[in-house]
Amino acid sequence: MIRSMTGFGTAVAEVPGGRMTVEVRSVNHRFSEVAVRLPRDLASLEDRARALVGERVRRGRVEVIVTRDEGARRPRAVRVDTELAAAYARALRELAAAVGVAGEVPLAQVAALPDVLRLEDERTDPEAVWPGIERAIRAATDALVAMREAEGRRLAADLLARVAAVDALAAAIAARSREVVRVYGERLRARLAEMLAEVPVDEARIATELAMFAERSDITEELVRLRSHLVQFRQTVADEDGAVGRKLDFILQEMGRETNTIGAKANDLEITRAIIDMKSELESLREQVQNVE
Repeated sequence: MIRSMTGFGTAVAEVPGGRMTVEVRSVNHRFSEVAVRLPRDLASLEDRARALVGERVRRGRVEVIVTRDEGARRPRAVRVDTELAAAYARALRELAAAVGVAGEVPLAQVAALPDVLRLEDERTDPEAVWPGIERAIRAATDALVAMREAEGRRLAADLLARVAAVDALAAAIAARSREVVRVYGERLRARLAEMLAEVPVDEARIATELAMFAERSDITEELVRLRSHLVQFRQTVADEDGAVGRKLDFILQEMGRETNTIGAKANDLEITRAIIDMKSELESLREQVQNVE
């Protein structure tokens, strides 16, 4: 069964040092594109996260967002820049000597100067948190795929209903096409009788004209191909899995080509009206297929 390209999934990962939240969302896209946003210190995990999602999603633009929960406090450490502290101390002694101030430079004074002491978050080991993040990405992707499948079932119902409408129009056109030559012959005889008055109508000439008209307006092959495309479209929607959106779009292009040819060859008002309705249904099908993975 087909799947939609739009969906959303989320999951939570318990990892050393806190909790991570994973969100996976997808929208329509011509190809497959996975964008991953991780905390800066976990950027090395980006390729692995992208590969995980790519296993399940074959088409569409997918965004994977991994964030630390606000309540998760990372371990912190005090860093001392001893070289900077020594430079500060030398500068203060030189200043004291220059202005004639005696005494040692207090340690607390040096420690209070900018950047001597820094409070920093300890770096998270990506390998330590990856197992938890991996489980969360898989769970969020499963939820995303489930939503895409549910939306795909709704899309399939709509697509099949519209294909049934096109099939009904094709059947009506086929039935009408069998009457077109007869109706044309009646009109031709009526015009000739009006123009020629008492002069006998040449039946052989009329038969020749009708044969030429029948050949020009014959749409049997186009209808056969159109119905073949309709069968293939139904089978693809109902039976095939994976990324079939582009295949459905190609089938629709072929259906549109046959419809245009029928409209050009069939010299009949009723068939023309049916073709207009058919093109409307095909356009709606094309719009819906843009949502199919």
